Amino acid sequence: MKKWLGMGLVLALLSLPLNGFAEEEKDKTSTLDDMVVTATRTASETGSIGGISASVITAEDIEAKKQTSVDEILKGIPGLDIAQNGGPGTTASVFLRGADSKNTLVLVDGVMLNDPSSPNRNANIGALTADNIERIEVIRGPSSVLYGSNATAGVINIITKKGKDKPSVYLGAEGGSYNTWREYGGISGKSGIFNYALSASHLYTEGFSTADDDNDRIPHDGNTVEKDGHKNATVSGKFGVDINPDFDVNLVVRYFDTETDTDDSANGYVGDRFGPAGPPTWSAPAQPNGKKDARVESKHGLGKLTVHNFFMDRFLESTFSYQASKLDRKTFDNDNTQKYNYDGQTQEVSWQGSLDFDGADVLTLGTSYFMEEMKSNSIDSKDADTTSVWVQNQFFVGQGLDVVAGLRYDHHDRFDGKTTWRVAPAYTFQGTETTLKASYGTGFRAPSLFELYSSYGNKDLKPEESEGWDVGVEQGFLDRTLKLNVTYFYMEYTNRIGYDTGTSKYNQLPGDTLSHGVETSIQWLPSDILDFTFAYTYNDTKDHNGEKLVRRPENKFSLNTQYRPMEKLSLNLDLHWVSDREAYSGAKDKDGNSVDVLESYFLANIAASYDLTDHVQLYGRVDNIFDEDYEEAWGYATPGLSGYAGVKLNF
Repeated sequence: MKKWLGMGLVLALLSLPLNGFAEEEKDKTSTLDDMVVTATRTASETGSIGGISASVITAEDIEAKKQTSVDEILKGIPGLDIAQNGGPGTTASVFLRGADSKNTLVLVDGVMLNDPSSPNRNANIGALTADNIERIEVIRGPSSVLYGSNATAGVINIITKKGKDKPSVYLGAEGGSYNTWREYGGISGKSGIFNYALSASHLYTEGFSTADDDNDRIPHDGNTVEKDGHKNATVSGKFGVDINPDFDVNLVVRYFDTETDTDDSANGYVGDRFGPAGPPTWSAPAQPNGKKDARVESKHGLGKLTVHNFFMDRFLESTFSYQASKLDRKTFDNDNTQKYNYDGQTQEVSWQGSLDFDGADVLTLGTSYFMEEMKSNSIDSKDADTTSVWVQNQFFVGQGLDVVAGLRYDHHDRFDGKTTWRVAPAYTFQGTETTLKASYGTGFRAPSLFELYSSYGNKDLKPEESEGWDVGVEQGFLDRTLKLNVTYFYMEYTNRIGYDTGTSKYNQLPGDTLSHGVETSIQWLPSDILDFTFAYTYNDTKDHNGEKLVRRPENKFSLNTQYRPMEKLSLNLDLHWVSDREAYSGAKDKDGNSVDVLESYFLANIAASYDLTDHVQLYGRVDNIFDEDYEEAWGYATPGLSGYAGVKLNF
């Protein structure tokens, strides 16, 4: 604790303003509207981040889709796949460029969402709602050079809204299929030097059985009928003080309390409830008439305090921050007996400074101290800390050449230090609006505390490592109302950590895990009232045994269309097609036969909103229009044809 307080005091003193309080303030929020901050950890125009592959989902995109969960919003991003184990609130895995879910770092306003108490420190975005989100930035490719462990495949940063202009209030309610009800509201604004944005929501859904009642290859007999509901209460806030044009202090907080019903799994498939296995087959029989109280209860809070200021006529930009996250997760079996209790905590104190040489060269230096801790009913409290330093240079050479290069060193208290780096050049031909881009980088993932210290743990584990590169081209047409982006990527993972059934321990897997493919996107704005976004991804993966990685589609495309035929009316259409995927190795049908493939599927969702008055909006959406029967994981159900309608009041 003394080490934390000492470092925090020093960095806080470095961040104090030199020129005191000013009587007039300057609104800087508008300058960030077309910026991306995650790619370089500095506010950069989207066209000035070198060859780094990035996608941005705006608040307008989120509003048009009318989806309420982050996992649904992310599904159209090139190179990114989502696989969920059931309905709302259940575990949703993120596969970025074919990597494991544990290889993607998920942030909320820069605070790590990944759970340090989970077996592999992955992030479950299944319970993360779209409340108060300004934009979502997705960075593809090894990003440990700026974000350290877990960013071996990339980073997803969810950035919340900041209060602007005069105070405004909104209230809303919606309902629909599966006895789903949602109430929400918020207030935001700016008064003098103060700005604020606060939102709250409550979601309840009766849901549907996690065990897929439409799958004839798993047994039913009353064991796929119990509805698995979900409850979610979320509060999100961002508060700031713009003390003068060169000095501001900001606080972000988010808290969500969820309860999600689950089902049992046995014999290679899912069911409402199973009894104990026994002879002659040693399979677990279905028990449809028993209690079905299995569920997961989670409470997750996170926050970040930032002191940000400029010095020397904005030559030096300084950012000091302290962030913390705490997650308490309990699991209960069908008999309402608590089985596990996981408590994960993280804290980080960091400082970053950037030197701006007249916009032609931006040099960034940073340092951080990160601590993670976990405990459970089966593991005594365990912790680890990492001290990091990094340097990055953004060269804007002129004549269309931009280069981003960085180097980082991390010292983990359980193993020797790791050095990672990245270089990402881009060149734009001014006459043809053609941009050639490339990047090459390395990453690492420290073993999780569970992998190190649980009864299945191995204290001799080394960090996982990644190495990746990509090359691509962006081409604008028709005064950039039509934009084509094609990128080839290659990822290689070594020392990958996996569970060894032979030793019943986590071990380093032999050989390399590979992923390569092509990401393509086309954006077309034929008019002010109509736009199209098409994305296609080809992804070929191989694990250490040369087999395809499970649940990763080789081909995937999506099409989003937004149409605004009149000022008050907005229409949105989402189409998704996902090819066959490998099922996990233990998947079996009711006859004991192995299941190798999850079948391809096609989804269509529509949404519409109409501004009845300046203060009243009516909206609705229909998901899975064609009532497609599909699975993202073997035996786990997905929503069928479903509809939702709501009203939103703005003041």
